[in-house]
Amino acid sequence: MRPTEPVTPGPPHRIDRPMLTQTWLDAAFLHWAVPTDAVAPHLPAGTRPDTFDGVSYVGLVAFRMHRVGWLRLPGIPYFGPFPETNIRLYSVDGEGRRGVVFRSLDAARLVPVLAARIGFRLPYLWARMGIESTGDTRVYTGERRWPGPRGTRSRIGVRIGEPLREPTDLEHFLTARWGLHNGVGDRTVYLPNEHPQWPLHRAELLECDDELVAAAGLPTSGGPMSVLYSPGVAVRFGPPQAVGR
Repeated sequence: MRPTEPVTPGPPHRIDRPMLTQTWLDAAFLHWAVPTDAVAPHLPAGTRPDTFDGVSYVGLVAFRMHRVGWLRLPGIPYFGPFPETNIRLYSVDGEGRRGVVFRSLDAARLVPVLAARIGFRLPYLWARMGIESTGDTRVYTGERRWPGPRGTRSRIGVRIGEPLREPTDLEHFLTARWGLHNGVGDRTVYLPNEHPQWPLHRAELLECDDELVAAAGLPTSGGPMSVLYSPGVAVRFGPPQAVGR
């Protein structure tokens, strides 16, 4: 088992030949601290909970997907922009690569949902969603359509604050993630990504009426301990890599 790679604000690797490109806009990051023994059962084989000072986290990340494109082709207009909200955990594999593990990804476009479920075995769900922008506030809403549980809802409102000129180590840990781990059949893969350093802002939580975290089987108590906002970044994904058991 190799040492865990350091947390870095910028990508630790370059992706010269991207398999997939997309842009994430108007991103709100909400995080709760959770015990590692609540996280471990939800991670794919060959990975373990990633922790900061002995604590793991569950993230609720809502944003606007924009211009999804394959290989070096420009983004397809139908594939963006559309809202997406994901519930994610933090993982590390035997090679020391830090990543995220998605428990659910609600999105407002059916075709990308089907493509991601079939092609990548990611837990995408089709939902009725919206993002309302009024001055410095953003309100993210969603209600699941398929496959369910149908009617599961989420409503999050944030007020954007001042830019973070020097994010803390924990804020980098929660946002600077350069790949994802996913179980595909009887194997686990790591899908690397690269993008510029997140331009982060403090954010005030105005409302949080969410059922997605509980539907993912994850415990939380009280409000989130971290609320951040970013205007967004352009992202490039490399080809999947095998994860050893």
